[in-house]
Amino acid sequence: MPNIGPVELIIILVIALLILGPGKLPDVGAAIGKSIREFRKATTDVQDTVTAATTATPPAPQPTAPAAAPVVAVAPVPVAPAPVAPAPPASTPSEPAAVPSTASSPAPAADAPTQPQA
Repeated sequence: MPNIGPVELIIILVIALLILGPGKLPDVGAAIGKSIREFRKATTDVQDTVTAATTATPPAPQPTAPAAAPVVAVAPVPVAPAPVAPAPPASTPSEPAAVPSTASSPAPAADAPTQPQA
């Protein structure tokens, strides 16, 4: 790519003067300058953000002697009683009362007298 020297720069300015005219040339130059400044500011902000994010702060040095831990009083926490299952509903008169089943006869007690079998 060829370098732009002073002769080439003068030729570019003369062409711009002929195309835009003497009244608009300062406005165009100011707009181009402002655009370049904003572009440089934006790139600098991005570079600062990237360097701040990539540089890690070194961790704080740890104390060499172990320090005594402060004693903290803790208030007792009240414990709620365990939930109790609700009682079954009382039997209504239309329902018969529950009768234990007598499928097997109970064994005779050890101290009860036994009757002779015939």
